[in-house]
Formats: sequence, C-alpha cells, structure tokens
Amino acid sequence: MSETSSQTATQTGIDPRGPQFAAALTVVVLLLALLLPQPWALVVTVIQTVLFAIGTGLGVQRTPHAWLFKKFVRPRLGAPDELEDPAPPRFAQGVGLAFLVVALAAYVLGATLVAQIALGLALVAAVLNAVFRFCLGCEIYLLIKRFA
Repeated sequence: MSETSSQTATQTGIDPRGPQFAAALTVVVLLLALLLPQPWALVVTVIQTVLFAIGTGLGVQRTPHAWLFKKFVRPRLGAPDELEDPAPPRFAQGVGLAFLVVALAAYVLGATLVAQIALGLALVAAVLNAVFRFCLGCEIYLLIKRFA
C-alpha cells in the first residue's frame, strides 16, 4: 500500500473497540426494552431504533455511543493495534435497524411476541459483539462483499 493510501485508511478507520463499547451499551438498552412493561418497552425500542438509524445514516463515528467512547473510554486506553474500516459496523447498524423496525411495527400491530423475538435477535447479535468482539452484521457485510 502506498503512503498516501495508508494515510487515507488511517484517517477514515475507526478504533475497533468503539463498536464493541457501543454493542455493550446496546445490550443494556435492548434488555430494558425486553424487561420493561408497556409503554416503556416501546419508548426504549424507539430510542434504540433512532440510535441504529444514526449509525446507519451518519456512520458509527457520529453516534452518541462513539462520542461517549471518544470522550470517556478511549483516553484511558492505549492506541489500538490497527484501525477498522467503518463500513462493516455501519452495515451492522443497518441490520440492527431492520430488526428494530420489525419490533416497532409488531408493537404497533399488537404482536408483542413478534416484537420481543425481533428484539431478542438483535440482543443476541449485540451480546456477541460486546462479549466476544464478533460482529454478526460485519460478517454478513463481508460475505456480501465477497460474493458480490
């Protein structure tokens, strides 16, 4: 890789611990959405849907989670070994958004069980990322790129 393209990758890359931190916060929010009674479950689901929409639309670098990570967590950590392409985590935010849109639609239609299943699936993906740094949506993104 040339020096110019290396500098570009460094400038656009993200700390891979940021999405893991965001996933941990997402786990908390999704657990609240599953455990709280209505209408609070719906309110929390709307909040997480908005957060996923921000990550999908503006990029994971511009989410409230990224701000918290940069402001409070990153200064206490050493520099990452390498930076990560923000495209896979952004795609993963879109996958989470899709599950939460299903959950919201299900809540509105009175299909609480369907909403809880959609929330539960999003929760599983967030736990995998938060605990094991395994981003399911990122892996789907890479598979699509490989076969496209």
